[in-house]
Amino acid sequence: MIDHIRLLFAQSVDLKVQQLKNDDLIIEIAYISSLCDEQMISNYVLVPFMKEEVPYDKQLRTISDYLVVDDPATWTDLLLKGNILIEAQGIVYSLYTAKIISNESTQTQVESAIQGPQLALNEDLKKSLNLIRSMYHSPELCVEEHTVGSLSKTEIIVLFDQRRVDPTVLNQLRQRLTKAQTEMLQAAGELETILTGKQWHLFPTVLITERPDRITTAISNGKIAILIKGNMFALVLPVTFFDFMHAVEDNYEAFWMTRTLILLRYVAVVLTITLPALYVSIISYNPELFRVQLALSIAGSRSAVPYPSFIEVMVMLFMIEALIEASIRLPRYIGSTATTVGGLILGQAAQQAGLVSSIMIIVTSVVAISNFVVPVNSLSFAIRFLKYPLIVMAIFFGITGVTVGSFMYVVYLCNLRSFGKPYFRMFAGTKSQSGDIGQVKVE
Repeated sequence: MIDHIRLLFAQSVDLKVQQLKNDDLIIEIAYISSLCDEQMISNYVLVPFMKEEVPYDKQLRTISDYLVVDDPATWTDLLLKGNILIEAQGIVYSLYTAKIISNESTQTQVESAIQGPQLALNEDLKKSLNLIRSMYHSPELCVEEHTVGSLSKTEIIVLFDQRRVDPTVLNQLRQRLTKAQTEMLQAAGELETILTGKQWHLFPTVLITERPDRITTAISNGKIAILIKGNMFALVLPVTFFDFMHAVEDNYEAFWMTRTLILLRYVAVVLTITLPALYVSIISYNPELFRVQLALSIAGSRSAVPYPSFIEVMVMLFMIEALIEASIRLPRYIGSTATTVGGLILGQAAQQAGLVSSIMIIVTSVVAISNFVVPVNSLSFAIRFLKYPLIVMAIFFGITGVTVGSFMYVVYLCNLRSFGKPYFRMFAGTKSQSGDIGQVKVE
């Protein structure tokens, strides 16, 4: 039995197999430690077998909790449902020992969960692995253990589907983990920097998530997930730009509704990156692009502003960035209220004092709201930075500078790779079959 099960779960370190012997009997046991309650296994299997108060084979035959398994084809399903398999005198028995931790796990804190599972990963690796195994019932799910950090000795677990994963990506990841040189590893962001080797990249090339349903979906699409001990966040790789613009709820809603929302996100990203620069370039260089009535209205609202448009933009963007940081650092119960009230008061006071124009208040609000439409936090942080180089280009070159700067961003995205895979595939799926990540598939 043990040899057959080892073939089924060849690369899973959480598979436990043992051969036990007492004076009268030899038994073999097999179970998946992340799914089973090991205390229950000790009480019901190990201790009674070693004590020999009653012949153990007699217990297996007479106690109704032990079920005879006649078909070896069911061994995989039984193990994945949290059963322990016991072979004694050529007969295989199963005992249900599943550990249900859904009630113990916390809810998502960073990624909002409107539909689907409300649970988040756990700082305990076994509990996180339990959640993922409970959602991904496949013997092809492989579990590898690694250690990173010369001082911290942080344990990490690499998860992938051995039939769907790209072998070149997996080998590249193993090499980078082997060569990782750091003393302390405490957060997912640190591991991302170590794996990518690029501290100055503009866009994240590894997705950080706390949702087990996002992880299992990614694994089914041929991606690799990395769990870190003491951290509630996991890494998913390789990824595309589309993965960062895709919310988990898009899998649960109607087709046309989700496509409309995805289009809305892309429009919002373009607005938050280009709108401040377009404001500066049009106001300072090309006001003729507006209709006469709108141009006169904007000129009238700026008549009391004593400095150029780019200073006005920088002042307002500084205020909104400070409010965003304050909302993150303040205690959760007062953060949103304090920053909302502060933003309203500051915006109104600045406009009435003639420090900024009313149209600038609208532009700032659109930029701030559009930035929060991005579903993944790491990309949202990156996009917050991208508007500033375009503003600098707009100050010196006007609309031409904004156009050239936007084109440079697109070129950079097209050249970017995530573990060797093209990054800028906005509408591309990454489903993989037979160990090869699939071709670009337009959705």
